[in-house]
Amino acid sequence: MAKVKKDSRRLSRTEWERMWREHWSKPGVYEAAPDAEKEFLAHARTPSKERARMDRIVQEFSNGFRRLYKLGPAVTVFGSARFGDGTPEYKLGVALGRELAKAGFAVLTGGGPGMMEAANRGAKEAGGVSIGCNIILPFEQKPNPYCDEVVNFHYFFARKVMLVKYSCAFLCLPGGFGTMDELFEAATLIQCHKIGPFPLVLMGRDFWERLRQFIWDLKETGAISPEDLGFGYITDSPADAVSVILDRIPSEIRSALRPIA
Repeated sequence: MAKVKKDSRRLSRTEWERMWREHWSKPGVYEAAPDAEKEFLAHARTPSKERARMDRIVQEFSNGFRRLYKLGPAVTVFGSARFGDGTPEYKLGVALGRELAKAGFAVLTGGGPGMMEAANRGAKEAGGVSIGCNIILPFEQKPNPYCDEVVNFHYFFARKVMLVKYSCAFLCLPGGFGTMDELFEAATLIQCHKIGPFPLVLMGRDFWERLRQFIWDLKETGAISPEDLGFGYITDSPADAVSVILDRIPSEIRSALRPIA
């Protein structure tokens, strides 16, 4: 995998503040919600409107449960939508999806382009199960063409529940804010013993190097405990990543796998 280009120039506090002011001086609509939700946000809350919103949320969860409950052993792959076909990151995602499918795992992603597409593509081309949990955004995000099944979501939190609930391991390819959100959601749930313990693997040693150092800084300041270090295994090798998962998932899940010859 290509090395991450490193900028030796450090971003000063003054530059950060300037960029912050520039960012928030731009007008825009930030609510990623259907028209009914936008109408709700523009008016005073009432019990009936709150119930209507709750009904939409419950319906979204219900649809996700109904569509995914029969899914066999699955691994969720997180990653950026911004690394397209032909990039080293995309190639890594395809290889990872292929290795997971060969081991017998269903591959579950956010269903979009970039790294999500790459992992779905690798799984599908290997003859495995490829599923996408797509998010509906104000700017159009079409599901990638390598999903055997797509479940659409309006709410990020409902989508993340599905990506976590139906997986026995999590793989993080290079990504931005969304990937970090998903990574630390999984890490927090594992840390707090709400799920798992399920293996969490970060793909790309160079890409995750600064995060590794930041986690160490969190420990040094007392924000996390020493035992929280090493929460994620870091590797460049898809085969290594899958081997780590196979070694650490419960035996009953491993026995349910149907590897592809």
